[in-house]
Amino acid sequence: MMRRRTVVRAAAAGALLSVCVGLLAIAFSGGATATDSAAASTDAQARGGAASFDPSRLARGEYLAKAADCAGCHTAPQGGAPYAGGLGMGSPFGTIVSSNITPDPQYGIGRYTYEEFERALREGVARGGKRLYPAMPYVSFSKLSDEDVHALYEFMLHGVAPIAKPTPRSDVAFPFNQRWALRFWQMLFVPSQPYVPRPQSDAIWNRGAYLVQGAGHCGACHTPRGMFYQESGLDESSSDYLVGGVNDHWFAPNLTGDMGSGLGRLTAADIAAFLKTGHGAGVVAYGSMVEQVEDSSQYLTDEDLHAIAHYLKSLPAQQPSGTYTGGADPARSSVNGNRVADSLSVGFNVYQSFCASCHRADGRGVPNAFPALAGNPSVIAEDTTSLIRLLIEGGNSPTTQSGPPRQSMPAFATTLADVEIAQVLTYIRGAWGNNAQPVTANDVATLRSELHK
Repeated sequence: MMRRRTVVRAAAAGALLSVCVGLLAIAFSGGATATDSAAASTDAQARGGAASFDPSRLARGEYLAKAADCAGCHTAPQGGAPYAGGLGMGSPFGTIVSSNITPDPQYGIGRYTYEEFERALREGVARGGKRLYPAMPYVSFSKLSDEDVHALYEFMLHGVAPIAKPTPRSDVAFPFNQRWALRFWQMLFVPSQPYVPRPQSDAIWNRGAYLVQGAGHCGACHTPRGMFYQESGLDESSSDYLVGGVNDHWFAPNLTGDMGSGLGRLTAADIAAFLKTGHGAGVVAYGSMVEQVEDSSQYLTDEDLHAIAHYLKSLPAQQPSGTYTGGADPARSSVNGNRVADSLSVGFNVYQSFCASCHRADGRGVPNAFPALAGNPSVIAEDTTSLIRLLIEGGNSPTTQSGPPRQSMPAFATTLADVEIAQVLTYIRGAWGNNAQPVTANDVATLRSELHK
């Protein structure tokens, strides 16, 4: 699972929309003129009303901010102040820099009224009328209840330290910096009402659906995008919802009940453990999901984690890819283009030399340390973007309060040639009962060139 998202109904939106929407996060923008950061608290009191200040609501807002992982995008790396923005994120059209959402009156959201805050959060329109790129997941946040939006406002205005830090200018070239076009996109693709509980489902299911579709914004990454970069489905009524999507050169896997590349073979307890620690049933978080676990999901209550898992386990299998047959003969690859004995294949030899010490000769990994490759849904998914990127760049497992210590995977960008990476991945995708399509050297070369731009 991973963090961060066709019917064509508006020719007026055109190709401009299909590009603008793909840009990565820009958030609330101030536009105020005050220069005294210390005035933020007073300004917030004046708009929110001193009598309306409620510590319990503030605590609820802090929890929701964790669930939504607001700090994940709005905190600069290497010691940046929480929520003060400054995180630069690459896109095919330039670099987007996340904005300051602390209650500073000049550079942050310190002068936002509740109504302005609510409109930015749910509709993607900042104070002053500036349209926000929908990579900020207001499509999901539109489903938040009024009570939760009020709680978030309470926390952001009263529970966050104001930081007088201007947001560096984003570097996006014309015509992709023309935000006015987003008005048409928002008219078409932003839901107009909060989440409505399904009366035919129980309270746990509805709580899970609310978190997945709303604050958790899981579809922003795990649902494919349409022609205009809109999420192809917003809930379980769509067969495209949560079937996987590529974002920033990571593939966020299928979260439906597919027995191959989805969650069909994981239990609800496995899913809850994964969200809590980054480890579950031999699966380990990677890529942007590491930050999601570290900054967000590990802080959810056990009840909410169970609700999320319960909801996800209710989703029927959609768009299956790859299969796994447990107990298959480990001495042979099933399908991967290497029709000779494993001991004679290049992929097998690369695996034995560079992979087996951690992932083991049988592909079962080491519990709470190194992920299993046998039967791993991400290994046998149709899209191999994440597999190739992990071989090229390496990665780290999450560090959490209750999980095992962080483990690292080395990068093989300079150690293995494109053809060797392709052959070892092809071997892995066809060994130990895995059954998925081969990887080609061209697949590796293409992604390598994209990563090194």
